[in-house]
Amino acid sequence: LALTQQRMKAWQPLLDSRYVIVIYLIIGVVFLTVGFVVKNKSDAIIELVKVYETHTTDMNGLLNDGTNNMEKLDPTSNLEEVTGCEIGDNPNFMYKQNKTCQIQFQVPLDKGDLQPPVLVHYQVNNFYQNYRVYQASYDMGQLLGSLTQGPVTAELCEPLNVMKNKEGVDIRINPCGMIANTLFNDVFTLESVVGPDGEPIEGAVMNETGIAWKSDLKWKYRQPDRFNSEACSSLEECSCEGQEWSCTEPYLSPNGTYYRYFYPEDDTTQYLYETYPMVVSPIEGVLNEHFVVWMRTAALPNFRKLYGYINVVIPAGSVLTFTVQANWAVEQSQSAKALVVSDNYIFGGKNHWLGTMFIAVGGIASLLGVFFFVIQIMYPRKLGDRKYLKYKED
Repeated sequence: LALTQQRMKAWQPLLDSRYVIVIYLIIGVVFLTVGFVVKNKSDAIIELVKVYETHTTDMNGLLNDGTNNMEKLDPTSNLEEVTGCEIGDNPNFMYKQNKTCQIQFQVPLDKGDLQPPVLVHYQVNNFYQNYRVYQASYDMGQLLGSLTQGPVTAELCEPLNVMKNKEGVDIRINPCGMIANTLFNDVFTLESVVGPDGEPIEGAVMNETGIAWKSDLKWKYRQPDRFNSEACSSLEECSCEGQEWSCTEPYLSPNGTYYRYFYPEDDTTQYLYETYPMVVSPIEGVLNEHFVVWMRTAALPNFRKLYGYINVVIPAGSVLTFTVQANWAVEQSQSAKALVVSDNYIFGGKNHWLGTMFIAVGGIASLLGVFFFVIQIMYPRKLGDRKYLKYKED
């Protein structure tokens, strides 16, 4: 067996200078080609950004001098600041006051049409979802519907695990933890998309479904055990009376359907729809896609998360009008908020770094290939030349 193993066929390449030079040049050509293509595609992306509240000096290339006068440092961006949407350190201010503000975007005439899907993101700056304590602050069992909680997960969720109501009674927060209970709860509504001819564009609606990972929705989130809901044909037939329902009044969905529902232990638990009624409906609960998107924490303090998308072509010169209900306070955390509208390509949205890194690697590989080629021409050396062998002197 040992002799057979020693006689097995094997490939043992000898990387002489010719092979090394060719490999470096091939890598250089491939990476440079891909890099220039990716960079051109990225530069062609139309990206419109409106900052509607900021309390930070780090707004992705922008400075704030404390007077809300934004200095544009990146001449290729279409970033502007909007006033009238600030809420300071007053969470849920516009929801409580039933107020809104408006943000308008105009597609530049010199960059072509916005091609579908047109993505709508919200951008947050200087908010650290990557802190270890923050990332660990959740109860996976709760998110999967469990009503029981162990001591370990209870400790991880502190201090957002149990709170006291006005009567001093302990109320359990479900889901608990810092991630779930700092949900970005500004509400964006696409009011209109008016073409360059002044006519509204048909079919220009913002879809807010299909924005979360399907695997997350299928495997990581479920409504609480024993949760139940029922659609009703009319308001009169949708009574919440009886122990089988926990609702005080039927829920009216955006499509006009009434629902009654049951949440277990509702008198001693505050569920997600009660914490964020402006974003989460009692029928969706933790399956709300905005919540699922938020729970996938960002690796960097400046990040964007998908809010919706528009599946029609938006011609150059068109004006998009969004209504904003600002509820997520950023003054205390010294953060900033922006609304972003952009199209995309195969690698996602605008990203200067991806193409630049390909070009950098390709350039280095090409330089190394040329360097070794020059060395081989000036100082040639035959592989395995015996004259370079040195023996021990007797």
